[in-house]
Amino acid sequence: MDRYMIVTPHAEKECLKLLDWIQAQGYLHHFDWGCKSGEHCGWAILEVDSEHQALLSVPPLLRSKAHAFKLSKYKDEDLVSLHSSGG
Repeated sequence: MDRYMIVTPHAEKECLKLLDWIQAQGYLHHFDWGCKSGEHCGWAILEVDSEHQALLSVPPLLRSKAHAFKLSKYKDEDLVSLHSSGG
């Protein structure tokens, strides 16, 4: 499985409904929220098989606003290789 960062921007008026939906789906404890700081967005990192599967953690009504990014970790030798290839 791959790791994906899910970013869930939403309007202030959508906060409580979004939290209720995500709790009902069983993902509430996976997300961190910026809402109390005025940044109406949730972030989660999930291990799933695809971007599509990652986005299923977001309620359907807000899914079109959400993004899922596949995450990678680099090793020291990866960085050396990237520098030597000019990439």
